[in-house]
Amino acid sequence: YQSDLVMYEMDLSGGAILEKGHVYLVPLLESLRLPKSLRARTNPKSTTGRLDIFTRVITDLNIGFDEIRAGYSGPLYLEIVPRSFTIKVKTGMSLNQLRLVRGAALVPDARLRAQHKADPLLYHNRDSAESGTPISARDIRTDQGLFLLIDLRGSEGDRDTIIGYRAKKNSQVIDLAKIKYYAALDFWEPIRRHRNDSLLLEPEEFYILASKERIRVPPGYAAEMVAYEAACGELRTHYAGFFDPGFGYGRGEIKGTPVVLEVRPHDVPFLIHDGQTFFKVVYEKMMEPPSQVYGAGMGSSYQQQGLTLSKHFKS
Repeated sequence: YQSDLVMYEMDLSGGAILEKGHVYLVPLLESLRLPKSLRARTNPKSTTGRLDIFTRVITDLNIGFDEIRAGYSGPLYLEIVPRSFTIKVKTGMSLNQLRLVRGAALVPDARLRAQHKADPLLYHNRDSAESGTPISARDIRTDQGLFLLIDLRGSEGDRDTIIGYRAKKNSQVIDLAKIKYYAALDFWEPIRRHRNDSLLLEPEEFYILASKERIRVPPGYAAEMVAYEAACGELRTHYAGFFDPGFGYGRGEIKGTPVVLEVRPHDVPFLIHDGQTFFKVVYEKMMEPPSQVYGAGMGSSYQQQGLTLSKHFKS
């Protein structure tokens, strides 16, 4: 590295504080030796994203982040930028995840529609009047993926319902090793339903919101949210938008799980309304269905989630 770009070095083995707004570059414990037939893609874990920790994987002699070329052999580095909270990390913690890709994995729109008719991908939220029923095929909106809506109503008929959270300006440290430890209200401001079912997103604030639909990912697929979608607005709608095979599906018995969104607007205020098209999810084919699906006896944190903060906060 170039010494003129580095302010100081630190040792993570005993735990270290990463300050809000600072940029850190950490060599990962793992390295890669990919065959020419495999490429890799990385993204933050759900818990990382819900704490507004911006992370990107860097490889040697590559022109971009998070996309690792086929045949790559070498070390991995992680760029870490805590955006809302100062955090404590330690050697051995996992902030990102990696998956291997061979060939053309993207599921085309026609196949998504056929899958939805055979085994629904989207259900109405349990708090809606149509709770537990699949979204009508005619209401599915596709364009190289599924478009989904934002929920700013919450529970039907409840004017005081919480429809989101906004990160507070807080100097307290969050130790990533402590689970169900922190009081949510010390770090988050609840957002309650507005009389117009709308919400003004302020620039460079961080919000936790939820989708109107409940999504399902059958075992033969994985899915991922598109970070920036021009058709939905000039803002980032997630950091950690990967859904494992079986998310919201289990072995077929689960009627979908809401998508939790990690939203950060840029530059200008952004007014959104309940039911507005807000983000997109793309599906990819698995080479074969996994023997163990997400949430089935694995202690998965978010399989039955509603509007859920990261696992570090008390319920």
